[in-house]
Amino acid sequence: MENKKKYLFQALFLLVVAGFTIGSIFYGKDVETILQYTKQAKPVYIILSIVCVIFFIWGESIILFYMLRSFGVKVRAGRCYLYSCIGFFFSCITPSATGGQPAQIYYMKKDNIPIPVSTVILMVVTITYKLVLVVIGGAILLLRPDRVMFFLKPVLPWCYLGIALNIFCVTLMCMLVFHPSMAERLLLLLLSLAKRLHLVKRAEEKRESLKQAMQVYEETAAYLAVHWKIVVYAFLITVVQRFSLFFVTSLTYLAFQKSGESLFDLLLLQGMISVSVDMLPLPGGMGISEGLFLGIFKPIFGEGLTIPAMIVSRGISYYGQLIISALLTIYANFRIGRKQKRQSE
Repeated sequence: MENKKKYLFQALFLLVVAGFTIGSIFYGKDVETILQYTKQAKPVYIILSIVCVIFFIWGESIILFYMLRSFGVKVRAGRCYLYSCIGFFFSCITPSATGGQPAQIYYMKKDNIPIPVSTVILMVVTITYKLVLVVIGGAILLLRPDRVMFFLKPVLPWCYLGIALNIFCVTLMCMLVFHPSMAERLLLLLLSLAKRLHLVKRAEEKRESLKQAMQVYEETAAYLAVHWKIVVYAFLITVVQRFSLFFVTSLTYLAFQKSGESLFDLLLLQGMISVSVDMLPLPGGMGISEGLFLGIFKPIFGEGLTIPAMIVSRGISYYGQLIISALLTIYANFRIGRKQKRQSE
């Protein structure tokens, strides 16, 4: 019952944010003219953009496949693609993408993949996923390429906030993994302080849960020490995976027959939007992603094409990803665990 209420709240929150986003974009605008401009996008680049989204999801499934095999878990590549779709679907609809991994662990458990194994693997995936954003954002803000920084100027505060939050997140996860005893002492101290201030209930129960969670981080550290080559490969695959999604904006630029800007610069600009919104408590960075796109790309696409370009780019990279992963999550719901259910019956 509690889970149903939670999912209902998340669905309502998603609808409210989506409604506010759409309203703020189209308020006071000539919707018919915007849609007419949107239809000018060349279909070939739309198709290529959809391929990029499919590849983006596939990238994580490759990582899951090889990591599961490293644990001796025999799993098909197609099954890993379903796990990836499940993760991306729930990440798209929950604030700060917090729902993806719990859902993946649940469905992996239905396939008899032990929770400790799936938890360690997904922890490594999360670290590499965040680390790629930190590297991209850090490199751009340190090297400060002139053309990229020119377009980022209106939204630089969001960029600095995003990189700071991602650095904090990666640092915290690395501390939990590589210094679990120190992290455990710190977290227990914070829990004790919260108990004294009457900010937390059932402190002893939470203490036990915390100790169990720390065991996962210790196991993750052990995995990283033994399988460091796989982790390096996972990082490199994640770079390509991330860039494939960022490239949707570059393809949108071509779809509207624009020229004069470097496609790689456009990719980096889209990457900085992801860096800025990744840690914000909004499903898929909805609302702020659209706002940053309009702020950055208006000089590039021009007054008339900026909103149509945003509709195409964001429509494919986020909403297209949401639809694809939703359909395959529905399929997975009927397929995963079916064999075990028949056996139990």
